[in-house]
Amino acid sequence: MSSLSEPVIHYEDNHLIVVEKPAGMLTQADASGDISLMDIVKEYIKEQYNKPGKVFLGMVHRLDKPVSGIIMFAKTSKAASRLSKSISSREVIKLYLALVKISTTNDQSIHNNGRWTSLHHYLLRKGDMSLILDRPGNSTREASLSFKTLKCNSDYALLLVNLHTGRKHQIRAQLAHAGLPIVNDTKYGALSDDPSIQIGLHACFLSINHPTLKVPVDFFSSPPDFFTKRIGTRSLYKLINDNADELRYI
Repeated sequence: MSSLSEPVIHYEDNHLIVVEKPAGMLTQADASGDISLMDIVKEYIKEQYNKPGKVFLGMVHRLDKPVSGIIMFAKTSKAASRLSKSISSREVIKLYLALVKISTTNDQSIHNNGRWTSLHHYLLRKGDMSLILDRPGNSTREASLSFKTLKCNSDYALLLVNLHTGRKHQIRAQLAHAGLPIVNDTKYGALSDDPSIQIGLHACFLSINHPTLKVPVDFFSSPPDFFTKRIGTRSLYKLINDNADELRYI
């Protein structure tokens, strides 16, 4: 490509494109002027298919800047409308890997015998933070997720998070409130494990009904080496896929 690096593509057809977002990159451009993933994908489409003028790319969900992992964009307005509707009606399965440090205060939450633990709160945006409230109030938004422990050692636990609503900083704020701050996420109370490395949150799995083919399609993304070095992440695909299958029937 002439100016921007090519995206890492998991899947592409005429209606959607699923790509990998690196940690530290914006999903969509903001006032900072930094290059966003949308910029890169649009440039790729423009050059790959020799498209004149502006390229349509619909953002149907997003990842926080410090978060890595799998993300989907719509290449047509029809797909954008249908995917947005599927997400708002919670027909999409979005799973994340969250790396947390084990402590005496969160030991019970981590060793939950492989069961899903549900968290339900209300989020209030204040500056660049999402504050947790137990009851609705002015300008709050409902936030819901569930998590279970996939792996743990003496120092770290790897949680699988099933996101029910898509609020800004939701997983980071809710887990921190539950005594499980994500590794390196100093914004939400974690001690810095290594400030040069991303926070321990990775979007690992996405399952949707294809907007035009009307069949389920699944996408998986392996976590970065940062996770592997702390807890080991071999053979995660089957484990995550089995949990996704379980969620389809809840």
